[in-house]
Amino acid sequence: MTIDPAELPYRPCVGVVLVNRDGLIFTGNRKDSSTPAWQMPQGGIDDGEKPRKAALRELWEETGVTEDLVEFIAKTEDWVTYDLPPELLGKVWGGKYRGQKQKWFLFRYLGSDAQVNIATEHPEFDRWQWTRADEMIASIVPFKRAVYEQVVATFRPHLA
Repeated sequence: MTIDPAELPYRPCVGVVLVNRDGLIFTGNRKDSSTPAWQMPQGGIDDGEKPRKAALRELWEETGVTEDLVEFIAKTEDWVTYDLPPELLGKVWGGKYRGQKQKWFLFRYLGSDAQVNIATEHPEFDRWQWTRADEMIASIVPFKRAVYEQVVATFRPHLA
């Protein structure tokens, strides 16, 4: 059976650009990937949940960073979408979605590196780093690169 992606909806999701005092961006390497797969914290929006609350929840779930350790700076006005590549279509998220529509949030990190804890209850990352925006974009899986370029371009005025 062939899946027509145009008939599937986008999964509502949030993403977080966490930037430190030096203007570097948090990226984590996905634990479930056999090859390097760096990304920023992101995840689905629960039913009835507001996007900003979802962003703070995802940030905590993936990095251990709590709301009191961040300062809200900006968000994308519109949803940013990406489609799954054909080899993943029908295999992730129960095959219910063609990709994701994401609302992105930019937060300044006010804590120390010691307060980042990726060994969470359901860890997503096996290691993390602070990186420059251009290096981060270059290391992202190709099907998400356009989204990351758009998000960084939107937030560039706030990055060092």
